[in-house]
Amino acid sequence: MTARDWTGLEAARTLRKPTGDDDKYSRGVVGMRTGSARYPGAAVLGVEAAWRTGTGMVRYLGPARAQDFVLQRRPETVTADGRVQAWVIGSGTDAAERDASETAALRGILAGSEPVVADAGALDLVASASAPVIVTPHARELARLREALGLEARTAADDDAREALARETADRLGGVVLSKGAVTVVAAPGGWVQRVRTGTPWLATAGTGDVLAGVLGAVVAAAVADGRTALDDLAACAATAAWLHGTAGTAAAARHGGGGGPITAFDVAEALPPVVAALLGTE
Repeated sequence: MTARDWTGLEAARTLRKPTGDDDKYSRGVVGMRTGSARYPGAAVLGVEAAWRTGTGMVRYLGPARAQDFVLQRRPETVTADGRVQAWVIGSGTDAAERDASETAALRGILAGSEPVVADAGALDLVASASAPVIVTPHARELARLREALGLEARTAADDDAREALARETADRLGGVVLSKGAVTVVAAPGGWVQRVRTGTPWLATAGTGDVLAGVLGAVVAAAVADGRTALDDLAACAATAAWLHGTAGTAAAARHGGGGGPITAFDVAEALPPVVAALLGTE
């Protein structure tokens, strides 16, 4: 059976508008171990996106060069270790360049109790994770992940086939799969599956995946702070993050008029606050 499309109403129900009783901790704290000396911009983009989505706090733990850029852009970011409700790892990193200490740190996060958004250079470690995980692969990364899980390493020719691969991978992983593409497919173990179609072809540009990871980390941290921790809850967070990301990308492109125009990853992050505000206004 083909998955149905995730809607704005469902996305609005997944988010929570802050109240006068909230503080930065109750709104969700997302920890980010992202970026590298080679790709420090990925850290900046993910942190920016998390803040723009409405998280209560971002804790950034990463290389010194990336940390300097993060603080230049977002000085409110905390760079000391501490309590978090969700992690984002791997964006802007390359597993082939990862040293033993970093591998140990990532394995520690993946062995913890907080949900982990695993992107890019951390995907090779998720097969042995005991923490709740949400993986965000593109087609080639999904094929490699499937191989690591003992499944056939293949790609799909159409969205129906992509959905089948995402379902199978989620069942084997025991976690949530967000399969990136023109249509995003989100699957969780047991048959939960949705499609997200809010994007634009203009999103196919460097850094937008880092933005998506930051959005997702913020949404998950807020859900965990609200007591929603089941895998289906995390799947709803993933679909909502994809909805927000796609809608923000479309809004950013539409500023150029007509059918839209070129955008950068920062354009997408900066378009998030009005998208979130409009969505919460539909509740």
